[in-house]
Amino acid sequence: MEAERLAASDRTLVPNRFVVRLNPDDLAGFGEMQVSLATELADGALLFARVHHYTLVDRPRVDLLADPQVERSDIAVDARFADPIAGRGRDTATDDSPRGDSTGSDPTSTRVFVVPTPAPPQVRLIVNGPGHPARVVPVPGGTLRIGRAPDNDLVLGDGRASRHHGLIAGRLGALVYTDLGSTNGSRVNGEPVVEVVLRPGDRILVGDTTLDVRLGESRS
Repeated sequence: MEAERLAASDRTLVPNRFVVRLNPDDLAGFGEMQVSLATELADGALLFARVHHYTLVDRPRVDLLADPQVERSDIAVDARFADPIAGRGRDTATDDSPRGDSTGSDPTSTRVFVVPTPAPPQVRLIVNGPGHPARVVPVPGGTLRIGRAPDNDLVLGDGRASRHHGLIAGRLGALVYTDLGSTNGSRVNGEPVVEVVLRPGDRILVGDTTLDVRLGESRS
């Protein structure tokens, strides 16, 4: 992804289509896991782009391809930019169409279909920060950027929080907290973390601010 990135004046564009070429024997070894593997790789590419504030023209897609020219236990990846599919929003859409070679002319190709991904749980955060009363913050759509900078979804008036401190994002039906390389780090339930799956009742510590994870949307 980063090897093919393009820098613009106000953003960095990265590829959104990837062909992962494996030796046919290696690919066959994944068996029925090929579909879920491609989906997880695409989800990982999306999360990587979001964490690094890269711009995607459309949600990443990964195709697996059997290639006899690739040595056993080796891997080759082709990355390219592809225009978004009509009717789909940038970076957040899901693809209900078949993946892979639409012509079917290559007998070694692997056609990959999208596995329906469950929606992440609806949660809210009870935010307690220095000098501010407790407040309830929903996590709409399972995504929330946290930090001191005004472009975050949750802006913290906490001097020990980094400008872009952490990210909560949905992944495969779960909510995942990722520390974005913050100066003072992040803790969940007292343990330092880089990335962790969140559960109701967890307590995230960002600087001197605590974020208590609660199930369900906030009520007015």
